[in-house]
Amino acid sequence: MATIQEQFQNGMTAEKYRLQMTQKRARFEENERTVSLASEDVQFFAQLPYSLHVIVLTEDWCESAIANVPVLVRLATESTKLDLHFFLRDQSPDLMNQYLKDGAHPTIPAFIFFDQAFREIGRWYEMPAKMRDMGIEFWRELFSTDPAFAGIPLNTPIPQLPDTARMKLLQALKDFRLRTREFSDNEVVREIREIIQSGLVTNA
Repeated sequence: MATIQEQFQNGMTAEKYRLQMTQKRARFEENERTVSLASEDVQFFAQLPYSLHVIVLTEDWCESAIANVPVLVRLATESTKLDLHFFLRDQSPDLMNQYLKDGAHPTIPAFIFFDQAFREIGRWYEMPAKMRDMGIEFWRELFSTDPAFAGIPLNTPIPQLPDTARMKLLQALKDFRLRTREFSDNEVVREIREIIQSGLVTNA
């Protein structure tokens, strides 16, 4: 079996990943362009003692990927200390199976950070924890207060919702993402910083 360093070399650059996208590329690029990074965060990454290798497992249909991968790409661009290599989850099962969330779930996006010797520093999955909690609360409130969702179980998959409820939910989710965008981006950066700070101490 190939080493993780050998597998890493087969990944795409950010530019190659963008070029092969068939869904939501315009939104991905707009999110990347409009990320607002704090100067102290960029400085933290720019002052890392060496560049980190980062595996990015993703798919262009994934909403969490469209929202959160651009934050990492901008961090890499502005700090020049994150060497990103992209892999499509559904075409990379052997790699994905090495980095399942909680050892069981092929969650994307997944960011796996390595030091110079390809020793793993840490992993980040899907979305910030606070955003997950806020999203659950938003979902519950919408289903409990909006008449369009009366009698519909909370765990109903979006494609199975009645047309009116589905359209209202999709618009509400879009509005929710817009309202929370800056907070979410900041949380992505904060969580990644914590992972790297802890990992660098462990690997020292």
